[in-house]
Formats: sequence, C-alpha cells, structure tokens
Amino acid sequence: MPEPEPDPRLYFLLQRAAHRLRTVADRRCLAAAGVTTAQLGALLAVQDEPDATQRALARTLGLRESAVTALVARLVKAGLVARRPHPREHRAVVLELTPGGRAALRAARPEIDRFNRELRELLGDDGFLCASSAMRDLAHWDPDASG
Repeated sequence: MPEPEPDPRLYFLLQRAAHRLRTVADRRCLAAAGVTTAQLGALLAVQDEPDATQRALARTLGLRESAVTALVARLVKAGLVARRPHPREHRAVVLELTPGGRAALRAARPEIDRFNRELRELLGDDGFLCASSAMRDLAHWDPDASG
C-alpha cells in the first residue's frame, strides 16, 4: 500500500495544536501556580541556568530581548524572579529565582505531569516520543543555516 500524502496544511495544524495546548496549559498553570506557560518557561530556564542574564534567557526561550525584558519585569513585579548586578559585566544583570518563584514551580509541577500524562494517553507512548522528538527538532530548525 502506498504511503499517504502528507497533509499540506501541516503548518496550520501545528498552529492550531499549539494554540489549543497553550490555552489549556495556561488555564491550568494559572489556576495551580498563578503563572502562564510563558512565565513558567522563563522560571524553568532561570532554574536550569543559574546566573543567567536576560540575553541568555532570550536565547534559551527563542525570544527577542525586548520581549524578555517585559517578561522579566512581570516576573520581578510578581516576586518570582530577582535581578542582581552581574559580577563582571557592569550593564548586565543576573536573574535568580526567589522563594516565590521556586514555590510557583513546585505548584505547577503536578499540572505539567498531568498534561504530559494526558498527551501520552492521547498519542500513545510511541506517538508521544515521536512528537517530542519532532517538536525538539522543529524548535531548533534553522532552514537558513549553511551546512
């Protein structure tokens, strides 16, 4: 039997899926931990990379520095992240989780686990692993890179 043709609407389907997943995850994370998924991603990145600068956070999240500046300002205002002077770069600041930020991550963990469990049930183990791998590849894809 011939292999089916790929759906030409893949990009549209990815956008719809991303929107649906973000909407559900935002609602759950806000209810459980008082943070959106964008804020949660930043908190996880700061946790994973101690002494990260806003520039490093922007690279990790794949966002423009101006967007990260606004995101960090909201996290600081909410008491989830603190800024302190960089030890070597006078214009840079280092980001660190506050006790409130660590508490938000702990509160969000059950929802993250639940979300992943539900996706694994929906897609099956093989589908979940395949989708995870494909999304990781797409997140790092650079069609303009030479090589």
